[in-house]
Amino acid sequence: MTNEVITPTGQLQILKASALKASPSGRRIGAQNDAQAVTAWLDEYMDSPQTWKAYRREAERLLLWLASQELTLADINRETLRGFEAFLANPQPSEQWVGPSKPRTHPAWRPFRGALSPASRRQTLVILQGMYAWLVEAGWVNHNPFRLMRDKSRRLNNQTPRIERYLESGLWAWLWQWLNRPLAREEGSRAHFEQARRRFIFGFAYLLAPRISEMADAHMGDFQRSEGRWWWHVVGKGSKIARIPLPDDMLDCLRQWRQALGLPDAPSQLEAETPVLRALDGQRGLGHNQLYRLIRTTFQQAAQALEDDGGAPEHIAALNQATPHWLRHTSITHQAQSGISLRHLAESARHARLDTTSRYLHTEDNEWHREQQRHRLTVSEHNLPQDSFDPL
Repeated sequence: MTNEVITPTGQLQILKASALKASPSGRRIGAQNDAQAVTAWLDEYMDSPQTWKAYRREAERLLLWLASQELTLADINRETLRGFEAFLANPQPSEQWVGPSKPRTHPAWRPFRGALSPASRRQTLVILQGMYAWLVEAGWVNHNPFRLMRDKSRRLNNQTPRIERYLESGLWAWLWQWLNRPLAREEGSRAHFEQARRRFIFGFAYLLAPRISEMADAHMGDFQRSEGRWWWHVVGKGSKIARIPLPDDMLDCLRQWRQALGLPDAPSQLEAETPVLRALDGQRGLGHNQLYRLIRTTFQQAAQALEDDGGAPEHIAALNQATPHWLRHTSITHQAQSGISLRHLAESARHARLDTTSRYLHTEDNEWHREQQRHRLTVSEHNLPQDSFDPL
């Protein structure tokens, strides 16, 4: 995006005159333009950094598009909204809107990585509907255009039927085996460190279902022993404090990682500020973006390895598409499949509502699929009723 449209540093600042239009009368916030009004809305989410980033992304895309149309937030009507929906499905011109992931201060930064899927477009509309509801209450706009959508219940339903973005059990088993493959003798200490780090990251993600920010922000002192049991203490989404039981396999993963770092097997409270995940120097912590890229790169390398091994095309495609959040989905789904109770699963996942956790349950699907196999095109003789029709 050129500097004519946006300065992606600090507060959101749209430079088009339409976005700097004088504030409407009757406002209940101190904003002077659309950019400041959106910033005021985002400030409500400052205690949830990941939510704030996601909401900023969607609001920013809308403001940028409005600026390109020389419109303001108050100008949106049903027709405008329909045009924005079409834009999300195909952001054009692509050289202006679409590009690879870059820091927001980079001149090649773009607001889209590509066209949004139907699910992503629905999520965008959900977020922006909430933003407009807030702006109405703030007196910044006088109506919420999303209420004009005839199929609003379908488009703006944020409860997707089930979780599909996860690795099936067989694919996860192959991936874990691949992560643990022995290195060649000539590989140096850096390669061994990187392998140990990848193995720990994926083990941590699979066994405890953390969000990526929770992994990046974790400290050694967060792993604590109480009455003979080990727990992971975490501050999660919405600044909620929780503690999660550590499975024995997680203790083994932690012990192996600490050995790679040259540390004693068990962490102590003296390591309260020591990062769990480390850079190549073994001292500095990993940032959120560094961790994201490391996991994505590992997925892509695994996809190439599986393709070289002649793996199933659908598994190769899944690895290529997988993002770090797939690991959380995979963990929760596999925990449910292993028989962990819904109540304990919800506590481990730190879901506020049980129906959120229930989206990971695929047991009924499996049972339904098995029973449906009874319905056949041909019927065996012993299953025929006594008075069945004899065409002869």
